[in-house]
Amino acid sequence: MRLLKKVLAVGLASAMVFSMAGCGAGAKETTAAATEASTAAETKEEAGAETTAEAVKDAVGGDVADKKVGISIYKFDDNFMTLYRTELQRYLTEDLGFKKENVVIQDGKGDQAEQTNQIQNFITQKYDVLILNLVQASSAPEITDMCKEAGIPVVFINREPDAQEEQRWKDEKINATYVGCDARQSGTYQGEEILETSTKGDINGDGVVSYIMIQGDPENVDAQYRTEFSVKALTDSGMQVKELLKQRGDWDQAKAQQIAQDALTQYGDQIEVIFCNNDAMALGALQAIEAAGRTVNKDIYLVGVDALTEAVQNVLDEKQTGTVFNDHFSQARTASDMAVKYIMGESVDNVNMVDYIKVTMDNAQEVLDKLK
Repeated sequence: MRLLKKVLAVGLASAMVFSMAGCGAGAKETTAAATEASTAAETKEEAGAETTAEAVKDAVGGDVADKKVGISIYKFDDNFMTLYRTELQRYLTEDLGFKKENVVIQDGKGDQAEQTNQIQNFITQKYDVLILNLVQASSAPEITDMCKEAGIPVVFINREPDAQEEQRWKDEKINATYVGCDARQSGTYQGEEILETSTKGDINGDGVVSYIMIQGDPENVDAQYRTEFSVKALTDSGMQVKELLKQRGDWDQAKAQQIAQDALTQYGDQIEVIFCNNDAMALGALQAIEAAGRTVNKDIYLVGVDALTEAVQNVLDEKQTGTVFNDHFSQARTASDMAVKYIMGESVDNVNMVDYIKVTMDNAQEVLDKLK
């Protein structure tokens, strides 16, 4: 067990190679931390990634190979969650030693009733641990109670239950945890990316940053915090802002393209910044921007979140002002490590957070190399 603890600690440390200290309190400090983290990550990966993987297999392979992990993703056609689930499956099987047939990943299809049925089937089939990306975060109490009654620990990912539910896990000693990133940090980083431009977002020089906000799902806490804190970063710095439009795009590229197109038609040159709660929507907004004859970083700014490969390339090509790396590598590995801890009977904190990384022209190539 001591060896297991040691290996899990190493796994978590390596999983955090792109992490930074702090939650967006200062742009200069976090940017410096990002650079240091990236350099350290490259050195560590080159020197000992293979050794670490072998150590993990030696420590837990025999114990978890026959254990069953049930995973449900809110919907498979989400760009970011495709990256996340791919890394989950790879890390669980290749690094932690689970048999491939014992790691079952199902598509929630954006339907909470469908996903709940999947979870019930996992429970009936006596899976050892569940990793769940809920369609609706508000369903967490019901799902938690189902798993608790069956004696199956659960790791919630990406869509965070509310603080009251997370506290209940701790107070009642329920084997449930959340692994994710603090969305307030991602919103703050988006705002900082605008502030770091030559005009601080005020392209027309009228003293006001006029923007539109394309949200994900307003019920989702990530959408709520990214919406709030991206603008808060501007106002906290002393900038005046004007919201021309806020509309839900449901994380969808096509919907975001239509929203941006309609907004550009209605507001024209008044729009100086387009905030998008994720990169899929930023890609859609870019299509509308280009169709309208506007040029990113010259007469309009565009930011997203997730650091999708195409979005990071767009940052390098100056087709997107910035993005924020929603580190699916670290999140997938941390979630998997927590699942193993549950299987081995160890205690797990009720919340386990991974830091975001601000992605600008300065570090976009480093991030892109990691993604590829």
